[in-house]
Amino acid sequence: MDNVTTAPNSSSLQISLFILMGLPGIHEWQHWLSLPLALLYLLALVANLLIVITIHREPMLHEPMYHFLGILALVDIGLATTIMPKIMAIFWFDAKAISLPECFAQMYVIHYFIFMESGIFLCMAVDRYIAICHPLRYPSILTEAFMIKVTGFMVLRNGLLTIPVPVLAAQRLYCSKNEINHCLCSNLGVISLACDDITVNKFYQLCLAWILVGSDMALVFSSYALILRNVLRLNSAEAMSKALSTCSSHLILICFFYTGVIVLSVTHLVKEKIPLIPVLLNVLHNVIPPALNPMVYALRMRELRLGFQRLLGWVKDCPQSNLSLKGHVDVRKKDVVALNRPEFKKLKTHGQ
Repeated sequence: MDNVTTAPNSSSLQISLFILMGLPGIHEWQHWLSLPLALLYLLALVANLLIVITIHREPMLHEPMYHFLGILALVDIGLATTIMPKIMAIFWFDAKAISLPECFAQMYVIHYFIFMESGIFLCMAVDRYIAICHPLRYPSILTEAFMIKVTGFMVLRNGLLTIPVPVLAAQRLYCSKNEINHCLCSNLGVISLACDDITVNKFYQLCLAWILVGSDMALVFSSYALILRNVLRLNSAEAMSKALSTCSSHLILICFFYTGVIVLSVTHLVKEKIPLIPVLLNVLHNVIPPALNPMVYALRMRELRLGFQRLLGWVKDCPQSNLSLKGHVDVRKKDVVALNRPEFKKLKTHGQ
């Protein structure tokens, strides 16, 4: 192939380009998948931009939960935009070549945004835990300064720990094959072409996944387990319903995201037998969540839905009180305080 440098001692030379072959096994008709993927990408862009603009324009949505939701929307836009233009170029224009620096840059950005999404889900889970289990302390804990610190920590954590992934990949020697059976520059797909040892790369990839995604997932589900335990102790059916309702949208997306990560990891075990499955799931996992997240939040959150309607002019004179987050604070403070005070329980016992 033209893009491979050949010489009598090819092991001492480095290739200059990678070739992204697309979806393995279906190269002849993979262009038919371009239309649904393009529609998903456009949906992700429009819906997430709508969320960001709505949260920015509506003063009543300037709350910690919507702050995290706005960051998640920006992360989804970044993740989808990192991979979809190149995939569309491969499917539509057969533009399969990608330089090594571009490939390593894409590798870094993909990892960064995936880890960032996991981190934001953790922040949202902690936000719900404090709002439901410690409602009186919620305003004093989740202050603006706290939000800036948490966001900055997630940006630095994911940004710094992800740097070694492309750096280690760039240090490998690529001297023979340059065809990647993928639509994007995945770390494992790229380093599998290396002529030298890739043990360090695989080890760091595994450690990074366990340290970031694994710990985030454990803390997220621990938070929701504590929320569920606290909610089940409530004697008020109305308070219980509010608590479960406000957590449902978060839990749906969190389960979808982490289930996708686990399934994607497991399918790599059968990559040799059915190479299409992990590649297709990898692409879908980077496109479907950005398109799905805004729809779930729009359907489940009344305040955000009303904000959409106001932004689009569907509701001309919607009073600001309808968008107040005080009605959304997952369980009303007075309900939680009253139901958990020892005095309340004593009074109830004496009354009986």
